[in-house]
Amino acid sequence: MKVVLFCGGLGMRLRDHSQSVPKPLVNIGGRPILWHVMRYYAHFGHTDFILCLGYKAELIREYFLTPEHVSGYNITVNEDGHCGHYEGEAVAPSGDARDWRITFVDTGIDASVGMRLKALEPMLRGEELFLANYADGVSDLPLPAMIDEFRRRDAVAIFAGVTPTQSFHLASIADDGRVHSIEHVRNVGMRINGGFFVFRAGIFDWLQPGEELVEEPFRRLAVAGKLLAYPHDGFWACLDTFKDKQLLEDLYARGDVPWEVWLPRPAVRRADTSG
Repeated sequence: MKVVLFCGGLGMRLRDHSQSVPKPLVNIGGRPILWHVMRYYAHFGHTDFILCLGYKAELIREYFLTPEHVSGYNITVNEDGHCGHYEGEAVAPSGDARDWRITFVDTGIDASVGMRLKALEPMLRGEELFLANYADGVSDLPLPAMIDEFRRRDAVAIFAGVTPTQSFHLASIADDGRVHSIEHVRNVGMRINGGFFVFRAGIFDWLQPGEELVEEPFRRLAVAGKLLAYPHDGFWACLDTFKDKQLLEDLYARGDVPWEVWLPRPAVRRADTSG
């Protein structure tokens, strides 16, 4: 199953910290956040990646096409003339990136996520299902279970619905300013889009040129009953700000890396109840 990764945004809230590299290349534990996302999908057998590039695209290409960045890679670079896109294919014969196939597609610096996805329509129309991700979030989401849930349902798109991690409160306020209630955002039953998607190729019938993915298309799908959310209460974090980077780095330094689902987990010792 192909994995579309949206890597072209400006990452404005991280620019003060990292003006020299695009957000997908910001390191967590010595590896770009993009690598962590790709390694997650590879763990579940999905190693055919399409990287939608934009801001500082050349640096993302360089990371995968320069031997010292990813040892063991056997690189072939070619031009996809009929689409007018630069493509580079990277296949790793050994190591933790074994058998990854990476295709780079320039989708523009100012394009929205929806516009980047629409640009891939000729490449994805023939797919039964494909995966997508914002390329800046990590999770221990049980991906096979989400895919299975999607397969058995009559829907066009599904996303991981996660609990907000922000520390703010929601207030219900009357017209006269009186507060009826105030609750922490994590306690009101709300979920947010976690950025882990599965799509059927029919998504392109709902996505018009120039539209943002989660605005008009998702609203149309919701009204038609074709949009699903997969609730996930496990670990999820997004690299959106410098504070988020510090959190992930702190977890990594402590060895608390729940998103690294590819690592063996210690067996849980059961209590002896034999009497």
